Amino acid sequence: MIPRRSLLAGAAALAAPSVARAQATRPLRFVPHANLSVVDPVASTAYITRNHGFLVWDTLYALDDGFQPQPQMLAGDRVEEDGRRWVFTLREGLRFHDGEPVRAEDCVASLMRWSRRDAMGSRLAALAEEIRALDDRRFAIRLRAPFPHMRAALGKPGSLAPFIMPARIAARDPFQPFGGAEAIGSGPFRFRADEWNPGARVAYERFDGYVPREDGAVSFLAGPKRASVARIEWTIIPDPATAAAALRAGEVDWWERVTPDLLASLRRDAALAVEIPDPLGFISTLRMNHLQPPFDNPALRRAVLPAVNQEDYMQAVMGTDRSLWRTGVGVFTPGTPLATEAGMDALRFDLERARRLVAESGYRGEPVVVLTATDVPALAALSAVGIDMLRRIGLSVEEKAMDWGSVVRSLGSREPVSRGGWSAYFSNWAGLDHVDPAGHLVLRGQGAQGFIGWPDSPRLERLREEWFEAVALAEQKLIAAAMQEQAFEDVPYVPLGQFFQPMAYRRTLRGVAQPGGIPRFWGVESA
Repeated sequence: MIPRRSLLAGAAALAAPSVARAQATRPLRFVPHANLSVVDPVASTAYITRNHGFLVWDTLYALDDGFQPQPQMLAGDRVEEDGRRWVFTLREGLRFHDGEPVRAEDCVASLMRWSRRDAMGSRLAALAEEIRALDDRRFAIRLRAPFPHMRAALGKPGSLAPFIMPARIAARDPFQPFGGAEAIGSGPFRFRADEWNPGARVAYERFDGYVPREDGAVSFLAGPKRASVARIEWTIIPDPATAAAALRAGEVDWWERVTPDLLASLRRDAALAVEIPDPLGFISTLRMNHLQPPFDNPALRRAVLPAVNQEDYMQAVMGTDRSLWRTGVGVFTPGTPLATEAGMDALRFDLERARRLVAESGYRGEPVVVLTATDVPALAALSAVGIDMLRRIGLSVEEKAMDWGSVVRSLGSREPVSRGGWSAYFSNWAGLDHVDPAGHLVLRGQGAQGFIGWPDSPRLERLREEWFEAVALAEQKLIAAAMQEQAFEDVPYVPLGQFFQPMAYRRTLRGVAQPGGIPRFWGVESA
């Protein structure tokens, strides 16, 4: 936490007439939702790392406001051989922050690294016969069968996004995060590794060598990325009251996630704007470790379902204002085409039934170690409700409290709890990530080769493959319904509800946006 005395001293200095010129070049100061502990956006699915990624790196395509992929780093593409061969051409003048040009070989290496971690990437890799550079600006992907989702895959904004990195860095193991010195991108801002102070501050500078697209308007993440501010500083302030006070005093300019208890007071401040920027909101989840007891037992995982009262979780996160949250949430984002009621009876709240199912599951009192993030209010609230729920149905819960960055690092452990492993954790996912099976990481069933938690569900994987092959929406909906029913059998995770996250910023800023829950720093101007 940043001491209040330091923040107020900084504000007093900024208010002094003698530094009027300094005010004109004052950095944009932003309060993110969590501490940035991992800078590698392929090795971590944490949204704080993904948000950092969109400042530093760029993608080949980007989604517009209609969620359609548009060329971003690309000048264009060409599809040949009935959709089985794609040729991509980079825009001229693209450079990395170290001065090296972006080459086709960098794109190939980056996509190969990304495909080893990402759901969409793994599908592409399974279909690809060859991915190779043709020359410095062109590369080609030859497929065994057409892949109509190609542009959407190479422009997906959720975790994990296919950011383009220098080939020498992309050659690294994607399961081993690289350090700050290797956070070299070609995006509109350059990461200042020498100023990175985890838990306190992250700094970025405008990359003057960045070449924005010449055509189109800024739309979601697509269009020209013109950086107006010369410097951005992320100030890590875990305490919401301190963050709100800093925003009111003008010590910071933008607070990513306002807690519900402070909404009313911030809305009354004429100097501030409070908005809910993302209509898809966030989906709260409980993720269990399928590799280790006791949640390697599917009967015990299913026993947890009737113990879930989504209203309890949503009230804990966003308070009693029902306009800020929604229950009745399954595995696909409410209000989107694949959302379904199939199998939802599994989530009908019945605590006594849950207790009975726990007893029938064969559970013998094994410890359940829950990783709890104490520095992210929404996650702390979810964890408090969830731990109480697990204890009420008879599980022996041990809470392991830490900051979110430490949770992210701890989740890679596959050890039993007796050797430092974990059993469960609570998290939030952008609704954008759960609209379909393509980028839905926690709906995968790849076992030990998959995403943390490592659920094994061959049928979920088969259904996902069928969805990729389906063309008609009606067929896709039937497959999505079957996937939801199967998810309530295998329980790769438990949906806990949907909430809509407010942000706040000073009205001296113009162009502030947070599409899909991603803070967009290009196009922001300070009066």
